[in-house]
Amino acid sequence: MPKKRIVFVILSPVFKHVISQQNRMSTTKYIFVTGGVSSSLGKGIIAASLAKLLQAQQYRVTIQKFDPYLNVDPGTLNPYEHGECFVTDDGAETDLDLGHYERFLNVRTSQANNVTTGRVYQSVIEKERRGEFLGKTVQVIPHITNEIKHRMMLLGESGDYDIIITEIGGTVGDIESLPYIESVRQLIWELGEENAMVIHLTLIPYLSAAGELKTKPTQHSVKTLMESGVKANVLVCRTEHPISDEIRQKLALFCNVKPSAVIESIDADTIYDVPVLMQKEGLDKVVLQTLKLNDPQTSEMSKWTAFLEKFKNPKQTINIGLVGKYVELQDSYKSILEAVSHAGAMNETKVEVHSIHSEFLDESNIEEKLGGLDGVIVAPGFGGRGIQGKIDAIKYVREHNIPFLGICLGMQMAVIEHARNVTGIADANSTEMNESCEAAVISLMEEQKAIEDKGGTMRLGAWACELKEGSKIHSIYGQTSIEERHRHRYEFNNFYKEAIESSGLQASGINPETNLVEVVENPNHPWFIGVQYHPEYKSTVLSPHPLFVAFVQAALTNYRDK
Repeated sequence: MPKKRIVFVILSPVFKHVISQQNRMSTTKYIFVTGGVSSSLGKGIIAASLAKLLQAQQYRVTIQKFDPYLNVDPGTLNPYEHGECFVTDDGAETDLDLGHYERFLNVRTSQANNVTTGRVYQSVIEKERRGEFLGKTVQVIPHITNEIKHRMMLLGESGDYDIIITEIGGTVGDIESLPYIESVRQLIWELGEENAMVIHLTLIPYLSAAGELKTKPTQHSVKTLMESGVKANVLVCRTEHPISDEIRQKLALFCNVKPSAVIESIDADTIYDVPVLMQKEGLDKVVLQTLKLNDPQTSEMSKWTAFLEKFKNPKQTINIGLVGKYVELQDSYKSILEAVSHAGAMNETKVEVHSIHSEFLDESNIEEKLGGLDGVIVAPGFGGRGIQGKIDAIKYVREHNIPFLGICLGMQMAVIEHARNVTGIADANSTEMNESCEAAVISLMEEQKAIEDKGGTMRLGAWACELKEGSKIHSIYGQTSIEERHRHRYEFNNFYKEAIESSGLQASGINPETNLVEVVENPNHPWFIGVQYHPEYKSTVLSPHPLFVAFVQAALTNYRDK
């Protein structure tokens, strides 16, 4: 009879780390949010609201967005096409929904939080060119779907999150979305139904002629989803009218979900109401039950509700002008509008934002457009259209002591206006508007001159800035060293710095590595600041950006002094 042997295995630290990583990955839960019937129903807001509720129950949550378009990123998309391009600390140009994620969760996102079909295909093609597929025929399944699944799981590999919410762009049934839906099907099969689930956001239209809500579009949307092998665990139903118990039962029966998993998402006064409404509907509880997670029974939403209380019960109202080139589409300046809302609530003030198209603004109507405002923001943008209107607006607010905040291009136009009308450089301009201008007070950054590709090549992401002690910007931040996010190619030309400063426009923020001017301010004006960076990207509900808070305070002072 052979002797039995006992073998002791001593795991190396590296192998222990691998096992630890796998254990953490196995506990990460995945939620996929899909949309049906119609686009623009608010998947991003629903995803962010659910994440907020789960975060309030002490779960570590992040959100990622998968977009079906072939652009590598939104960086080259027209704002009229896609709204604003949101920028992360690591320099990723992303979908504007990432702005909602950060504003709701107060957690920074990154390149990994936004993936497009263009990026997926680019990665797969690059692998094929390197020979990584060993001569295999590259196909949508398994190569594209494997790449999608890899990126869907990437954030979970860190072990930093308990729950990862993935928003799938587009609408179920779209050709572009099919590889993503198939990837979701595969992941649910691989991870198990206790570790992955689907929330389907759909529309319940109201037919005024019949006087009733109709469920048939939702039934067909769920059927289309099931034809792809994916079952919705929860239905979130956008509606203009309350959903009756009878409709809930009908949707549950025909869509194969529990009645408690039919969630009403009625039109809200503000997007910041949505987490509270979803909590009342029990969305977070249904999700936790589906994923077999403990419901702590306590939800820390006191700071959120305190914000809502201030937001909805202001003590006064002020009027702010937003001078921009893309004002026809509000999403073009989404982060600025939300940052102003956060600052308004902090100051217990309602901020009425008046969009003013710079292309149609000139000296003949500027008094009518700007005369009654308490403050003016000149917004970012690209190209020469509407530039003179921005310059005229800045001249008006400078001469009439109206609080001014210029962002990116707005800051550059403030420099040009001052150079022309105060310093005396009559032909001051930017090489973005006129490549052959003789007095380029704003010029193309040196490292940009050899760049031909437009996508992802600007000065992007978080960069350091040293603030001049004693300046207004220093008093606002309360510190000398800051980091803010950038998105630009052109800069203040230091050749003109001495002349411009001697005539009254102070360079009060400088990048310590490049010596680029990041902030200008006019100490002879009650409140006049221009910043090369985008402070709006870092403003959140619970941490309003200090620059916007100070700007609203200045506008409030101007309002009271009238």
